[in-house]
Amino acid sequence: MSDPATERLLTITEEALELVLEARSGESGPDSLALFIEVSGVANGAYTYDIWFESATDATPRDHREQHDGVVVVFPESSTGKMAGATLDVSDDGLVILNPNSPAPDPANVSQGDFGSLETPLAVAVLEVLEAEVNPQIASHGGRADLVGVDDNAVAYVRLSGGCQGCGLAAMTLSQGISVAIREAVPEISDIVDVTAHAQGANPYYQASKK
Repeated sequence: MSDPATERLLTITEEALELVLEARSGESGPDSLALFIEVSGVANGAYTYDIWFESATDATPRDHREQHDGVVVVFPESSTGKMAGATLDVSDDGLVILNPNSPAPDPANVSQGDFGSLETPLAVAVLEVLEAEVNPQIASHGGRADLVGVDDNAVAYVRLSGGCQGCGLAAMTLSQGISVAIREAVPEISDIVDVTAHAQGANPYYQASKK
């Protein structure tokens, strides 16, 4: 289980924390309960979430756990790479998650033309980052990242292969490794989208989590 002192994935506003504490106080044995947040699916191009209270001891060793002013927040391992930088806030309908991460489009539903070009100055700059910084690092895991294209909205589409295809930590690699390197070197890029067909990965270096 991740140490609560480690870097947080989530920011909780004061209003959201107050609402969480109020809701938890109505549960049985509130002091033993953690707030679990899980990415449950995709709808209308955005992630959907399940949020519930459960005993903190029910978290698995692979789940991410962090402390927020008296509230333990737990993210199942499968959700951690999708939640980095998210904020838990309050809307008119209750708790809401503001997440800078977005799900990758289904490669089967995206034509090659939708990926944009490899010949623009932005695309060339991203290619240089991948070849000089990213690929030498993930090569030790048997992986590789290739740029498929950069579209007119400055969205870079990346396809992973080798040990990264089908890897259970691919989302984390993209959000905390590849995306960070690209954004730091080419700040004009508005988003980085993984278009890898991960279901076809035959021999990932890391195995997907099993609960």
